[in-house]
Amino acid sequence: MKRVLLSWSSGKDSAWALHLLRRDPEVQVCGLVTTLNSEFDRVAMHGVRRNVLEAQARAAGLPLWIVPLPWPCSNEIYEQRMAELCERAVAHGIDAVAFGDLFLEEIRAYREKQLAPTGLEPLFPVWDIPTDTLAQQMIAAGLRARLACVDSKQLPASFAGREFDAALLHDLPASVDPCGERGEFHTCVYAGPMFTEPVALETGVVVERDGFVFTDLLTS
Repeated sequence: MKRVLLSWSSGKDSAWALHLLRRDPEVQVCGLVTTLNSEFDRVAMHGVRRNVLEAQARAAGLPLWIVPLPWPCSNEIYEQRMAELCERAVAHGIDAVAFGDLFLEEIRAYREKQLAPTGLEPLFPVWDIPTDTLAQQMIAAGLRARLACVDSKQLPASFAGREFDAALLHDLPASVDPCGERGEFHTCVYAGPMFTEPVALETGVVVERDGFVFTDLLTS
C-alpha cells in the first residue's frame, strides 16, 4: 500500500485528485498538505480562510499538514519550508506526494525536480485529462465549488464568487481554460464525492488586491 500526501489548495482539482486516489486500492491518502499565508491566515493564492480549510479536512476525514509561509515569501523560503515538509513526510513513512496539476509541463517538471532528492514519488492523478471533459465530469459527479479568486487580467471581476457549474462553463470567455489551469480563477470546494458531508459556505465581502479579486467565503 502506497502512503500518499495530497497537495491541497482547497480547490476543485486537488479535491478531484483525492476522489481519484481513493478509488485506487493500492493507495492510502494519509493527509492534506496546504501552504498558509501566515500574515492573513489564509490559503496561499486562493485566499481561503483557515477555518474553511479545516472544515474541508474534517469532511474529507484527513489530517492537515500545514506549511506556514511568511508574507511576502521568497522562492528560497518557500523551497526551504517544503523541504522541511518532505523530511517530516519521510519520517512518517510517506511514500509519495500527489498534486492536482492538469497540463502545465513546467509546473510538473518543477515538482518532480524538487521531490527527486527526497525519495518521495510525485503523483499526478488528474494529469492530461482534457479540461473541458474534466470540468463536466466534476460537476456531474456532484462536486460543488465557488470561485474564491479571479485574475481580473484574464477574467471579469464579476465572476468572483460564482458557482463552478454548467452555467459558469457556458459563460467563460473562449480564452479561459474551463478549469482555470492558467491561473484565471481559483476555487473553494464545499461538496462532492470526496467529502462525507457538505461544508456550509456563506459569501462575505469581495475585495480587489494586486489585480486579483477575492470573494471572502465564510463557514460557521
